[in-house]
Amino acid sequence: MQKILVTLLLLICFGLSTKAQEIAILKYQGGGDWYANPTALPNLIAFCNSTIGTRLNSKPETVEVGSNSIFQYPFLHMTGHGNVVFSSEEKENLRDYLLSGGFLHIDDNYGMREYIIGQIEELFPNSDLEEIGLDHPIFSQEFKFPQGLPKIHEHDGKRPQAMGIFENNRLVLLLTLESDLGDGWEDPAVHNDPEEIRKKALQMGANIVSYVFKN
Repeated sequence: MQKILVTLLLLICFGLSTKAQEIAILKYQGGGDWYANPTALPNLIAFCNSTIGTRLNSKPETVEVGSNSIFQYPFLHMTGHGNVVFSSEEKENLRDYLLSGGFLHIDDNYGMREYIIGQIEELFPNSDLEEIGLDHPIFSQEFKFPQGLPKIHEHDGKRPQAMGIFENNRLVLLLTLESDLGDGWEDPAVHNDPEEIRKKALQMGANIVSYVFKN
């Protein structure tokens, strides 16, 4: 009974907090570097606030997968290069969060794919991780990407892919592969990317943010 009451309270609080424009970084176990790209999200937030009219808090918070505090944030961002492990309790918590209105963007920073796919399959065993069609709003929400996810960094010649989990026709989890959006959001001096490449990364990120906060 106590768990049910706590869950109901969290859902009510989450429903109220969706009006707040908050993004948090998801901290996970397994050894992967969840803290990668430290300047990426603050730069994306600044870009969104200056170009698409959002009012996001300039400093993203960090939350753990199993924490009740994830329900305070409509948008969770996750990245890294290595292993990812969700406990059964963490999977239950994250699944509840996503099904109650939350959104998770996982940006593979090259090296996470082989670990995160299995965790997603366990998170949603009855839903398929599918490639998102070019007609989806994330490719045209604010900026037009008629060819889909842009290629920011080239590592192995594979095409970029935007994969998703949908529940009741709502995109609840977005996995971006073979793109490296987060590196494109970082400070210019980190990777010395051409301005046009950084612009594409930021614009694509802004589309994702807009999809979550403006729909």
